[in-house]
Amino acid sequence: MRHVKHNHKLGVKTAHRKALVANLAAALLRHGRIRTTLPKAKALRPFIEKIITQAKRAKSAGGAAALHYKRTALARVRDVEAIDLLFNEKVEEFMNRNGGYTRIYKLVKRVGDAADMAIIELIPGDDTGYSKKKKGKAAKDDSAGETEEVTEVEAVEAEEVESTSDETAEPEAAVETPEDSAEEETDKKD
Repeated sequence: MRHVKHNHKLGVKTAHRKALVANLAAALLRHGRIRTTLPKAKALRPFIEKIITQAKRAKSAGGAAALHYKRTALARVRDVEAIDLLFNEKVEEFMNRNGGYTRIYKLVKRVGDAADMAIIELIPGDDTGYSKKKKGKAAKDDSAGETEEVTEVEAVEAEEVESTSDETAEPEAAVETPEDSAEEETDKKD
């Protein structure tokens, strides 16, 4: 049976696919973010996450085991500079993360052939990600509290804007109302 043995084929032969994913991984490690087609980004994600996990294991193992992990990663990525960058510098960012080292953003379709485009990027180490939404009554209670906080913040910002505008605004010219003009006329008659 072939349960859970999905492989992104990408419409090319095995050797071409391995070279393609290796080149994409090297570019991602060097630049931190690349723009490619959505199927290629989805194929790259599990590949690069396994390489980053090897770098983490090498960092914690040290010695001969670290060298082994580095060589196996180099055999798959085939770019010495990119692997050195990952194993020596970037691995520190991922030491406190348990997976999920990449993020894929979908873009609009490419103009020439209408291919689905995407950006895949390495997630910074201090990124907390998205918070999960709560279901049921607790979510409603929390959302009510959030709106109150937002209105308080907006009120404070509005007060700040008014105070700064009062200081910088020029004095307004006196506007004469009908009552004022009536009083002036009566003063003139007396």
